[in-house]
Amino acid sequence: MFDIKILSKADTEKLLKMKDVINVVENVYKSKSEDKTCVFPLIFHEFEPGVADMDIKSGWLKEGNIFGLKLVSWFGENVKKDLPSLVGLIVVLDSTTGVPLGILDGAHITGMRTGAAGALGAKYLARPDSETLLLVGAGHVSTFQIAASLLLFPKLKSVFIYDPINYKTAVNKVNTIVETLSNDFGIKVDESLQFKAVEDIKEATGKSDIIITVTPSKKPIIMKEWVKPGTHFSCIGADMSGKEEIDPEIFRDARIFVDDITQCINVGETEIPVSRDIIKKEDIAGEIGDIIAGKTMGRENDEQVTIFDATGIALLDLATAKLALDEAKKISMGSTVNI
Repeated sequence: MFDIKILSKADTEKLLKMKDVINVVENVYKSKSEDKTCVFPLIFHEFEPGVADMDIKSGWLKEGNIFGLKLVSWFGENVKKDLPSLVGLIVVLDSTTGVPLGILDGAHITGMRTGAAGALGAKYLARPDSETLLLVGAGHVSTFQIAASLLLFPKLKSVFIYDPINYKTAVNKVNTIVETLSNDFGIKVDESLQFKAVEDIKEATGKSDIIITVTPSKKPIIMKEWVKPGTHFSCIGADMSGKEEIDPEIFRDARIFVDDITQCINVGETEIPVSRDIIKKEDIAGEIGDIIAGKTMGRENDEQVTIFDATGIALLDLATAKLALDEAKKISMGSTVNI
């Protein structure tokens, strides 16, 4: 009855450009602040604690006339079956008719929109003269963070990469990142930019202007006393209750913005500072879209520590998926099925 476009991971890799995704994510945050979107309640279920779980994030973009969901499952034992442990699927539907428009693999889209989100947090909250970026976590997602950050901060001089589990992972990232940025993102790295794997997180923290955390940690990796005045944090990894990447005391004197207030208090980096009464909900300065929409200011002075807590909202996945669908239509890419 309906023709639905199907896009694979390989399709989205060819179709999406980071610059375009950054623009899409920025517009979604602004629309959310202007009450032109709706985020539906998060659904989470553990099939077996610590072994297998899934979550469903969904929402509605009113101006884009789309709604839909992203379902992500994690099955830790999949590696033994030669399968990826993380599997994601995005479904986009027309909000004027309910007709499904597309089904897309969620892996690459998640990486792209997450990278854009972390970098946009820095764009609106970090000092404009920031020169040093620290990535905490050297996994797959960190590559997207670096790509987006370099587009928004082309004058960066140093990128430190720290992996809390295995230093060699950070070394491997440093050894391959320039080639990856060129081949996968079309980003040519200036020879003056230095990438460095670091083992001493305390020292690296004290030297960094922007810190982006992308780990599944459940205990602080960075302590408050290490942080220099004027540092900006984009906290990306905490997207489930109990996850924690930075010392909750960092929140006490910081200017805090989030992607979604309710979601961040429930499952984000903000959860633990609120639960311990280090801060109250009222201490959150707003959502990142409020800065973009001109409703409030971000950083108030150069000495202020700023935090952007991004749990990830389905609106970003849906808007990025719609961008991929529109681009695919132009060149007749992907498969079409009738249901």
